[in-house]
Amino acid sequence: MKLPGTGAIDCDVHIAMPPVKALLPFMSDYWQDQIVTRFIDRSSFAMTSYPPRSPLTGRADWREKSGASLPGSTPEHLRSQLLDPFGVDIAICHALHGGMALFNEDMGAEFCSAVNRWVAAEWLDREPRLRASILVHAQNPQLAVEEIERCAGDKRFVAVLLPVMGDSPLGRRIYWPIYEAAQKHGLSIAAHAGSTYRNPPTGVGWTSYQIEDYVSQSAAFQNLIVSFMAEGLFRKFPDITLVCLESGFTWMPTLLWRCAKTWRGVRAEVPWIDRNPAQIVRERVKLSLRPFDAPEDPAIIARIFEQIDCPEMLVFSTDYPHWQFDGEDALPDGLPSSLVGKILIDNPLAAFPRLREEKFDAPSLEKEAAP
Repeated sequence: MKLPGTGAIDCDVHIAMPPVKALLPFMSDYWQDQIVTRFIDRSSFAMTSYPPRSPLTGRADWREKSGASLPGSTPEHLRSQLLDPFGVDIAICHALHGGMALFNEDMGAEFCSAVNRWVAAEWLDREPRLRASILVHAQNPQLAVEEIERCAGDKRFVAVLLPVMGDSPLGRRIYWPIYEAAQKHGLSIAAHAGSTYRNPPTGVGWTSYQIEDYVSQSAAFQNLIVSFMAEGLFRKFPDITLVCLESGFTWMPTLLWRCAKTWRGVRAEVPWIDRNPAQIVRERVKLSLRPFDAPEDPAIIARIFEQIDCPEMLVFSTDYPHWQFDGEDALPDGLPSSLVGKILIDNPLAAFPRLREEKFDAPSLEKEAAP
């Protein structure tokens, strides 16, 4: 199904990560020397579970038009392949970079900061329709907060980006300084499919094949939502919205039912969950439209939405440049017509409060001293 008009807000867009050498100008003198001296500038540091030449990594027509190994390598590609053809008014870019997974916390934080500076200079400054999330090294919440504070003055950054799987469940209170900083500045939490691979992606150990990792992502999102709720994060930070990206959504009805059922028996353990968990999830969690993991039968799709019982939950996404649909059919067939406007515009505006602000001031790109 084609978009019914212009003005859509694409909540999940990926830009191709540059070689490490391209990030050097956005690093401090100390880290520039370290990266070059230790030959780290010859590494890729790309963070993706998709093989570069896999069809899912980049749609064939986008790859061909880009003339590069990966589509989405320049703002010009983004304009000609996504923004203009689909009439997208705002696109939120998420820069998934290996810096977020480094064991060296100082180096990881420096890479995240450099990526954020690079995104601002090479993408946000060159295309006014773009917004972005703030990449942070969550394993050290203090350093993550420092980066949030540094970027927060640039209103074009609308969220804090975290991989859905890391050292431990993201609702745990060790991470709460990150959420406190995000709430302070009106930033949403964008949890994206992926992992720092400190732990196996399943509860019973490491997997052997990509299909196992890919399928296990939905379970990780369920764990994430339960963690946010069970730890009391939603009550502690009443203005935080959790936006799950590349999560799918057909598992949501079952999760809502299981949470409500179990809570009734153990709610004395978690007194901060003072009402039906399903109600909390419906109010505080958003899910991206792509990948669309429902069958093509419109009756089944309608039934799933009826069971979720929350027309405000889904936000529009193309997952550009990943191959999630062909041609201009960015909306799945069978999507209830009553939800289209909400999914394209209303729900994204609710998910990312900063999108409602009109003034966007670009930050300075001054270098900072090494730790």
